[in-house]
Amino acid sequence: MKVIVTGGTGFVGKGVLLECLSNPQVTKILSVSRKPLKMAHPKLEEYVVPDFMKLEKGDPHFEGYDSCFFCAGISSLGLSEEEYTWITYDTSLHFAEVLPNPQKMNFIYVSGAGAKSDEKGIMWTRVKGKTENALLKMPFQKVFIVRPGVIRAHKGQVQIPKIQKVMKFLYPLAKAIYANGCSTLEEIGQAMVQLAKNGYDKKIIEVRDILALSKSSAA
Repeated sequence: MKVIVTGGTGFVGKGVLLECLSNPQVTKILSVSRKPLKMAHPKLEEYVVPDFMKLEKGDPHFEGYDSCFFCAGISSLGLSEEEYTWITYDTSLHFAEVLPNPQKMNFIYVSGAGAKSDEKGIMWTRVKGKTENALLKMPFQKVFIVRPGVIRAHKGQVQIPKIQKVMKFLYPLAKAIYANGCSTLEEIGQAMVQLAKNGYDKKIIEVRDILALSKSSAA
């Protein structure tokens, strides 16, 4: 399986990238990020794109891949709805639109628990829901929306946000209280590989589905 992974310098994207690197089912990875990864691996290629909105159709970097794991994103904290929509909706849709041969490619988008398919609620849940709905209408072979909840960092991650360093210690407690709302980045990455390889009977992948898909990958 040959996959494109976006957001490899971010928290979720780096964890998914590390899981893909260790997964024998993934034979080639194109990392597309705004900044260099500062890492190397035999099956990893890197494409640094400071502004995803400047990508154009026909970009040869994207030829020959089976799936795109879109992990790029940002917190809504401190942003206006217009700013958050530009980064979350416009940028994600533009990236999806420039990918070649969508009918032969799977697109798997990392959203978030609480996103609203009815596009209601608070600002970020509306924008995420709008983005999900638009992506689900695109002519890819398969589109899946992954909605993680509480996340624990990948064991291979070194530089992680301060809040995730705290979560490393709180995760066992959170897992005990809210088992179906917590997953590790290893489990998220494993679930995304399973979605790309075998599909699933749902388009919206909640945490309980992430856990089920991860377990099936180990079976």
